[in-house]
Amino acid sequence: MLQAPLEVLRDKRIGVLRGGQSGEREVSLRSGQGVLEALARQGFDAVSIDPGSDLIGQLCEADVDVVFNALHGGAGEDGTIPALLDYASIPYSGSGMVASALAMNKLLTKRLLRSAGLPTPDFVHVTKQVDLNDQVSAVIDHLGLPVVTKPLSEGSSLNVSIPKDEDSLREALAKLLAEYGEALVERFCSGTEIAVGVLGVRESLRALPVLEIVPHKEFYDYEAKYTEGLTELIAPARIPQKAAQSAQDIAVQTHQELGCVGISRVDMHRDEAGQVWVHELNTIPGLTELSDIPAAAVAAGMSYDEVILEILASATTRM
Repeated sequence: MLQAPLEVLRDKRIGVLRGGQSGEREVSLRSGQGVLEALARQGFDAVSIDPGSDLIGQLCEADVDVVFNALHGGAGEDGTIPALLDYASIPYSGSGMVASALAMNKLLTKRLLRSAGLPTPDFVHVTKQVDLNDQVSAVIDHLGLPVVTKPLSEGSSLNVSIPKDEDSLREALAKLLAEYGEALVERFCSGTEIAVGVLGVRESLRALPVLEIVPHKEFYDYEAKYTEGLTELIAPARIPQKAAQSAQDIAVQTHQELGCVGISRVDMHRDEAGQVWVHELNTIPGLTELSDIPAAAVAAGMSYDEVILEILASATTRM
């Protein structure tokens, strides 16, 4: 990691955005606390900001020069807050408005991946405008069972399920349509669940070691992600080197296709035939003590503090 960008930030006050109003508020508070502590250990002047209705006013009152965005989900990750910060000419870490909005919408992400020739499982977009029973039949005809049902724009596996029969599929979709108005159904991929972190900007852009995710539940849901002991994170993943290199290459391409900056995490599966499939990309992955990126960074010989400083350095691309 280049030290020059960080030196530019040494005399700046860093506002760490944490909390927010999304369903991932508690995780964001924990991520942000880790960031605050890491910046303090490295001698930076950092303050906590829990965004309200007047975020720019909050930042001005706290005399913030640069923002470290540690918000998960909602306005922090869907491009709204990056757009606001752009408008106010306040530099910030991570991806901008367009990349954030694209990545937060799983349907748009998959369409872009497919257009770019990157491997992503087949999918069906379900909406309120079409009869539910007709759509359930279409899903089964196109994807078979089981499938994965999920909201278009949530993180941390919130409201994700794996229906194994027609009745449970209908129930899962009815719940998603009632809450969100639409849903994404994805072909189920068995095999090894993996994630690849992408870190850096320009010449320093690279993939972290592939992380293997072994949940002690049916799948890597919200509880498994954030409850100690419910998931085993193994880095580097126990897959062939050729497959690991392919996953890393695809992760970097996905990051670049979406226009991401500084940090991302690409969620994937490697199936029994050895094919790597991309599910989605997270522009602000968790930075808690149980999160994927810190675990992968250790395998790369990086400390938690080094990861945080490199993410912070991405803010200099907007200065």
